[in-house]
This record gives sequence, C-alpha cells and structure tokens, in this order.
Amino acid sequence: MDSIMTNRNDFWWLSPLIIVIAGIIAGGYLTWAAFQGEFFEWGPYLSPVYSSPYVPSWWKLSPAFLLLWIPAGFRITCYYGRKTYYRAVFADPLACGVEEPYRKKYKGESKFPFILQNIHRYFLYFALILLVLHWTELILSVFYNGSLYFGMGTLIILLDTLALSFYVFGCHSLRHIVGGKTRCFSCDGCPKKAKISHGIWKKVSLFNTFHNRWFWISLFSVGVADLYIRLLAMGILGSDPHIIL
Repeated sequence: MDSIMTNRNDFWWLSPLIIVIAGIIAGGYLTWAAFQGEFFEWGPYLSPVYSSPYVPSWWKLSPAFLLLWIPAGFRITCYYGRKTYYRAVFADPLACGVEEPYRKKYKGESKFPFILQNIHRYFLYFALILLVLHWTELILSVFYNGSLYFGMGTLIILLDTLALSFYVFGCHSLRHIVGGKTRCFSCDGCPKKAKISHGIWKKVSLFNTFHNRWFWISLFSVGVADLYIRLLAMGILGSDPHIIL
C-alpha cells in the first residue's frame, strides 16, 4: 500500500486508524445510548444525552432524539470534524504526502451534499442553547430536594459540561462572529468597544487553539457521564459517593 500511494516509510496510517477506531467507539456508544428509553436518570442526575427540558406526550421515540440532532449536526459540520473524517474515512487525503485514491470530478464543498457543510454557523446557535441546558441541568443536580448535593456524578457532569463549553467556545464560526470578520480592531470609531471586541476575540482564539483536543475530550466525556448515570440507574453501581449540605 505504501509503495503505491506514497514514498513515506513512517507510520503515516496510524493517526487515521486511531481516529476511525475512536470515532466508532464514541459514536457507536452514543448511538446505542440514544436508543435506550430508560436508565438515563438517577436521583439528581440526568444524562447529558437526554438533556431535554420538555418531552411532549405524543413523542414516541427516545427523548434523546429531541435534541441529539444538535450536537450531531454541529460536530459533523465542524471544521475540525470535517478534516478528521475527510482524511480518515474518505481518504481525502489520508495524510500529508500520501496520494488520494480518487480525484476525478472533485468539487470540494461546492456541490451537494457537502455544500450543506455551510450550515455549521447555524448549528452553532443551537449548540449555544444546548450548552445553556447542560449548565442548567448541572445546577439543578446540585440543588436537589432543598439541599446542596455534591456527588461523584456531579464532578463527572461538571467535567463534561466544561469540556463541551471549551469545545463550543473554540468554534471557528464563533471566532469569526466575535471578531474574525474585523480587519482592524484599532480602526473602530469607538475605542472602548474595540477593546472589548478584541478581548473577546483573543479569548475565543485561545479556546480555538485547542479546538481539536476539546472535540475528542467532549465527545468521550458525554459518553462517560451517560454511562455513569446509566450504571447507577441500573443498580450496577451500588451508590454515588456524595455529601449533602
């Protein structure tokens, strides 16, 4: 395979292979979890896969599908997400200096269905709403039955919510919205406004630097949070270590 596609003799295929395996594990578990209509809440905890504030009485499918299309669409159209599965799944290309298996009539993202990737900026708005719901569920889990409840699940959900926040805040589209489209901050007629805009842009840029890492961390952390709550609800984990104030 190396002799046909490239002259490289290093392990250039290892990164795409790891990405495919990681994607199958994380995506496979979350898809399975979404189809499970029970064991998604326990005590003060609600699985982040099922963070829906309202489930209509006529809804017959798993509650997860009311909101799961948001993170799914946001990640599929994510700029880093595209790079990941274009290379690892579509071999477009597999790695730098490696020949692509096909290039005939290449249209990039200018033709259907890949032109739909441009709706990523709109998925960002929904992702921000979903982020608010995640933080709301976390806060509600702390204020439980009139007391302050801090458990192992609280920590796991907090870490997942932070990971998701860092991933969303590093979004390329968000970086463009808060200042990426500005050619010159200092040229703004209002220095105070320019300073605030530049400050926000720098913070988003900081998150954006590690956007790829938070993509994977948040993808697995939501699965870990769901699994922990699911094991509690199923009675496999006897209890949730906690303190009540």
